[in-house]
Amino acid sequence: MKIVAYSRAEQGSGASRRLRAAGQTPGIIYGGTTPPLPIKLDHNALFHSLRREAFHSSILDMEIDGKVEQVLLRDYQMHAFKQLVLHVDFQRVDASQPIHLKVPLHFLNEENSPAVRQGGATIFHIVTELEISCLPKDLPAYIDVDLADIAVGQTVYLSDLKLPPGVTPFDADDTMAIAVAALPDTGVAEEDAAESEKD
Repeated sequence: MKIVAYSRAEQGSGASRRLRAAGQTPGIIYGGTTPPLPIKLDHNALFHSLRREAFHSSILDMEIDGKVEQVLLRDYQMHAFKQLVLHVDFQRVDASQPIHLKVPLHFLNEENSPAVRQGGATIFHIVTELEISCLPKDLPAYIDVDLADIAVGQTVYLSDLKLPPGVTPFDADDTMAIAVAALPDTGVAEEDAAESEKD
């Protein structure tokens, strides 16, 4: 994915307000052996990019004043009630150094699982993204969670996932629960308790 930015000399809250009024968003690029670089980006292009899942979990080719650098989106701030991006942070990528980043989980075959088709269960997604560590070349845009075989009462753990080659979980162990298939609460227990109170 590609994004265009421009270096900026203007800094401070007043300069940032003027940039936003002109339809631009202030930001910064940091990391690597190069000093941090203040940048500005077209607000509308950035706003629409932020709505794309892959923009948050992909290495981006950022063109800055005609030169292309590879970066990761690290943080952004939104206005409390306006559709306005106030500031955005990017980190430079070194191809030889591992990175860690949260990537989304895509849940597959849920409706065809025994838990749903035969057991009438609901599958709850306990986590929807996973922080991973890998070299930049191995970074996946997302990780699939295949629920085709999940049964009623069964839990899918981190150890059950098939991670892409070169990808390892970051600061998580194999026992972390990813999803669970549970029957809906019928309310029978509450009805029994209410009857007992009447007696």
